[in-house]
Amino acid sequence: MLVPLYVLTVNAFKGQQEILRDPFGLGGLTLEPLGRALTNPQFDVVKGYAVTLLFVVAVNVLSVLLAAPAAYTIARSPKRRFRVLMLFFLAGTFIPGQVLVIPVVYVLKTLGLMGTIRGFVLFETTLTLPFSIFLYAGYIATIPAVLDQAAAVDGAGRLRTFWQIVFPLMRPAVATMVILNTFSVWNDFVNPQIILGPGSGLYTVTTGVYAAVSQYSTDYTVVFPTLLLAIAPLLVFFVFMQRHIISGLTAGATKG
Repeated sequence: MLVPLYVLTVNAFKGQQEILRDPFGLGGLTLEPLGRALTNPQFDVVKGYAVTLLFVVAVNVLSVLLAAPAAYTIARSPKRRFRVLMLFFLAGTFIPGQVLVIPVVYVLKTLGLMGTIRGFVLFETTLTLPFSIFLYAGYIATIPAVLDQAAAVDGAGRLRTFWQIVFPLMRPAVATMVILNTFSVWNDFVNPQIILGPGSGLYTVTTGVYAAVSQYSTDYTVVFPTLLLAIAPLLVFFVFMQRHIISGLTAGATKG
């Protein structure tokens, strides 16, 4: 993975002839291709970042609001039907999202949400729920239930107990899912391309790159800088947040 990343980064700062002559070399580096990519009329980078960031925030907020209380109910209930419900959600992790796109298109058309921001955000949120609920439920199971009982003695209802007592303790797991969901939404191409479509006028980073690069597939001074601009925020985000991913996935793995 490092080799293609190196080739992408290096050639984003080269001219066409230099790329063709020596794609692995470090000669002839210049900022000019990157500057042209930033002002490319086929791909407004700032708008692409803004639209994608909007989707990332909306999906993460909805995912937390829906998955966290569901996981709490499942983790704290001893009833068999909730364990079956957990298996039902877990089964969703084995279904590729691309398989569901065409059926989802028909559902969204019926609801009048096809080609809309609401329809896309709802579908992306749905894709995050199975693993989010699975991870949250496993983490909540490690939080002592006596905290819930103490809150109940003080007069707190289940909803208040969850949001004020349990949820703050879930920070490592929530941070992990927010990061993973951010990667998923930012890198998604098939879903925004089909559900939003070119007619909506909304381009995420990936669909914007596709629209720009597809017209200049042989002009590498457009292809490489544009691709670098698309992945650069995620690379920076990952460098600063990778420790939260590791701590969140391993938190609750052992007790005592």
